[in-house]
Amino acid sequence: MSQQGPVRTRFAPSPTGWLHIGGARTALYSFLLARQAGGQFILRIEDTDRKRYVPGSEEDLMEGLRWLGLEWDEGPDKGGPYGPYRQSERKALYRRYAEELVARGHAYYCFCTPERLARLREEQRRRKLPPRYDGLCRRLDPEEARRRVEAGESHVIRFKAPREGTVTAHDLIRGDITVANKDIDDYILLKSDGYPTYHLAVVVDDHLMKITHVLRGAEWLGTFPLHVHLYRAFGWPEPIWVHLSTFLKPSGKGKISKRDADIFRKDHKSVLIRDLREFGYLPEAVNNWMALMGWSYDDRTEFFTLDDLIEKFSLERLKPSPAAVNFSKLDHFNGLHIRALAPEELARRLVPFFQKAGYSVTPEDLLPLIPIIQTRLTTLEDGPQLAGFFFQEDIEHPEQDLIGDKMDAASSYQALSKVYQRLEALDPWTTETIEQVLRGLVEELGLKPRQLFGIVRVAVTGRRVSPPLFETMALLGKERCLRWMKQALAALERLQAPASPS
Repeated sequence: MSQQGPVRTRFAPSPTGWLHIGGARTALYSFLLARQAGGQFILRIEDTDRKRYVPGSEEDLMEGLRWLGLEWDEGPDKGGPYGPYRQSERKALYRRYAEELVARGHAYYCFCTPERLARLREEQRRRKLPPRYDGLCRRLDPEEARRRVEAGESHVIRFKAPREGTVTAHDLIRGDITVANKDIDDYILLKSDGYPTYHLAVVVDDHLMKITHVLRGAEWLGTFPLHVHLYRAFGWPEPIWVHLSTFLKPSGKGKISKRDADIFRKDHKSVLIRDLREFGYLPEAVNNWMALMGWSYDDRTEFFTLDDLIEKFSLERLKPSPAAVNFSKLDHFNGLHIRALAPEELARRLVPFFQKAGYSVTPEDLLPLIPIIQTRLTTLEDGPQLAGFFFQEDIEHPEQDLIGDKMDAASSYQALSKVYQRLEALDPWTTETIEQVLRGLVEELGLKPRQLFGIVRVAVTGRRVSPPLFETMALLGKERCLRWMKQALAALERLQAPASPS
């Protein structure tokens, strides 16, 4: 039975690393469901694993969510009616609920030392048995256990898993999952330092925060029956459970590892949200990409804004099967969303990338370039690579690139000289007049367009790939184009000079 009331979802990350697409997709789906239903989306920081805590990761999680546009209604920075929203600040609460389970006969005190547990695991490994607690303290007299606790003896609290029968847990997209109770370990609920384990804290917090839908990764399927047992032991209604699909390597074989992630980063691809932002991906595109790795609206629609996703998202169309991470799709979506931006907005977003590349520019400086570069950008990082020369006083001419296709230095020099002569006399200097001159010279010189235009492109931009040539030259202006062509002619002249004797 699910909880009644308005839809309340949560994203509950551990601050043990940077926000990645697995967590971000969980947050996205949870956010969409809450927004669509007019409910609340909660951010809760599950920071009870102090050994794995990474300084700065909580800030990274929040910055990443905000960049994606996934603003929460309640959380550590905002407060709310069910706070605090950091588990480390709720420590006394977990002790109370763990003790309640002991009193109800669903949990017990365990005094086994780390050394005994290590010996037990080693023996189980030797005998090729699954690692699990052997129940030694489960058999203690409750009064004796209580006296030992009151005497200050170090202990944990373990769940007293049933030994008979089965438990059936229902997942919305996977159906009923039935497990024999004898296969469920007596998991630790409260550690000896007073901190809860994930299993106790997540159940207590989701109940107290009135979470109606729990969306989380498939890695929690293994302990899903335990969490259902805990709800039933407390006598609480269960939320609707949804265990999302896992992410596979781009090849579709195996889950992504840290080594894979490091390799991706070298190619300016990543599964970390902070990297995707740095590499020039739009949050709109990242959301679009993540949403479609595990969900679909129909067989045709692939372009979604965040508002589109809020309107069209449904739990029923989630897919349990693993999804391969496809970076080509991300590039595709990023291009689509870049082209959907208003010119002024694209200019604004490009500014940090030009500045990072060393160009001191404003959105107003970039705005005239938008019509000729917008359709050619895959990421914002492409902007300065494609059009940085517009903000340079001088450019370098790779000499070999100045030689036209199937031409030599002499014929390339002659062709560029003719271009220079015609353009020097050109007035007015417009896209149309430049094109007219250059196309006329193609005919006159008996060259193919790619031969002549290729020489001119390198001469006026310093690169073989640039925005459309005629529009580029018009924006650069006559003075710069002629100056840079003169430098290119000098380079071609040097290429023709005979080598000096050694």
